[in-house]
Amino acid sequence: MKKWSPKWKASKNPKKQRKYRYNAPLHIKRKFLSVHLSKELREKYKKRSLPVRKGDEVIVLRGKYKKRTGKVSRVDLIHEKVYIEGITRKKVAGTEIPVTFNPSNLMITSLQEDKKRFKKSK
Repeated sequence: MKKWSPKWKASKNPKKQRKYRYNAPLHIKRKFLSVHLSKELREKYKKRSLPVRKGDEVIVLRGKYKKRTGKVSRVDLIHEKVYIEGITRKKVAGTEIPVTFNPSNLMITSLQEDKKRFKKSK
């Protein structure tokens, strides 16, 4: 049985959808980490969303940490999660650990710009 195929288009079966996302190679998983842009950025770059990067300024839209803002400290491609500076939670033992966020629950408010990021979009 094949693990992942680029020819796979779509399926209504959730099991197959999860399998596709879980077994996708890293260059494809990077696209799964796309985050919506704020209205100002949307007008400026003529794009709805972009893959999130370390250093981008984001705001949390859903959950316990709603309306909190911060810089992206780490992007985990394998688990498809985003870590934000300054947002931590306490474990039972008392140690603080960073909270992971799903990229669908975030919005980019300012970008860490570099020349390569928009080279392909032009």
